Amino acid sequence: MSTATATATATTTATTPARTAVAPLTTQDAELLVSAARAAAERAGVAVSITVLDAGGHPLAFRRDDRAVLISGETSTRKAFTALQLDAPTADLVDAVRPGGPFHTLPTALDRPLLFIAGGLPVHRDGRLIGAIGVGGGAPDQDHAFAATALDALL
Repeated sequence: MSTATATATATTTATTPARTAVAPLTTQDAELLVSAARAAAERAGVAVSITVLDAGGHPLAFRRDDRAVLISGETSTRKAFTALQLDAPTADLVDAVRPGGPFHTLPTALDRPLLFIAGGLPVHRDGRLIGAIGVGGGAPDQDHAFAATALDALL
C-alpha cells in the first residue's frame, strides 16, 4: 500500500463517526403497540385493524377486530408500510399525493402501493427508524390518534 493510500485510509477511518447499536423493534414492543392502539380504539368504540412492521417491513404483530371491515387489515398494513418507507407520519403526506403533488406518481417498493391516509406512524428508537405502526378502520384522524397513543405507550 502506498503512503498516500495509507494516509487516506487512516484519515477516513479517523473521521468516520462510530455507529452505536440501537435495539430493534421486538415482538414484545410490537405487542405493546398493538395492545395500546386496541385499547384506545375500544375506548372510542371503533373497530380497527393494527399492523406493526419491523425496520425491514416484516410484520411483527397484527390484530383485526372481528367487527372491522375486512379491508381494514390491508389498510393498516399499507399505512404502516408507507410510514416506514417514507419515515414520516402518513397524516403529513396527504397533500403531497394530490394530483400535481410531489408524491403523486411515486413508484413503490415490493409491489405494495403506498397509502397516504392518516394512521401510519414510523417508530424510532434513539433517533433511528426501527419500524412502523398502521391503524385502519376508523376515520383518518381517529386512526392517527390510536397510533399516536400506541407510540406514547412504547416510550
